[in-house]
Amino acid sequence: MNKKQIVVIVAVVAVMGYLYSLPVKGLVKPKETQANSGVAGGTNGSSHPSANVTVATVSETAKAAIGASLAANINELETQLGRATGGSKLTLQKQLAAAWDDVNQPAPAAFYYQTVARNENKLDDWLNAGNRFNDAYKLTQDTSAQPVYTLNAVEAFQNALKLKPASLEAKTGLGTAYVNGGATPMQGIALLLEVVKLDPKNRNANLNLGMFSIKSGQYEKAIERLKIVIDQKPDFEPYFYLAESYKQLGRKKEAIAAYQKCKELMPDPVFGQRIDQYIKELKN
Repeated sequence: MNKKQIVVIVAVVAVMGYLYSLPVKGLVKPKETQANSGVAGGTNGSSHPSANVTVATVSETAKAAIGASLAANINELETQLGRATGGSKLTLQKQLAAAWDDVNQPAPAAFYYQTVARNENKLDDWLNAGNRFNDAYKLTQDTSAQPVYTLNAVEAFQNALKLKPASLEAKTGLGTAYVNGGATPMQGIALLLEVVKLDPKNRNANLNLGMFSIKSGQYEKAIERLKIVIDQKPDFEPYFYLAESYKQLGRKKEAIAAYQKCKELMPDPVFGQRIDQYIKELKN
């Protein structure tokens, strides 16, 4: 498997994961929240992250995903890290964070960026850690890993805001993590709304507000947000969520057009077949 294939697979998994996600806890009616307890947006009934989710465990999973060839360099860096002492350990941890980024595996990258940030307390490292933890949450269906990612993301963005209180990137990341964690979703939405008030075209904030609007059944609001994202940079992900929003509203023609645009922007055969099936269902 090459790096280009990894990029495609990660992108498809991120989007298709939406199909299996349930409404965000705290943004739905009480009955729905009770019926869907322990969903991806919550903490699965526990405020304590699993001790089994570590850089070692997520690295093994990621290596299986990228294959032996791409994992060879990472294995070598890990071997060097195991023998390293002093400042050389931090240098190797930085290299491992970059290496995992290079093959689009956010979970192990997040843990290494976190270690670096805890040692050097630099803004960019906290932002990198938080963003990767949020990405890891988005990609996984492992309910034991999800609370680990959200709690670590919260720590990272809170520390970033201590260094730069006005950082819109940190506020966006923290708001997203709050909603994903399920304990304080409205606090997270408030942060995201604060970001778009200051920067109405903020892409990441609008994309997340659009996704959360879908999960809470507010499809008109989702469409408004997603159009802002697409106007800046047409991409298959916002087009997919736009198509889903139109579909839920019964606006079949617009849904089909958005699905077709999504397919054009993601030239992956398996993904294309799934999109074709959605279009076929809408036409029947």
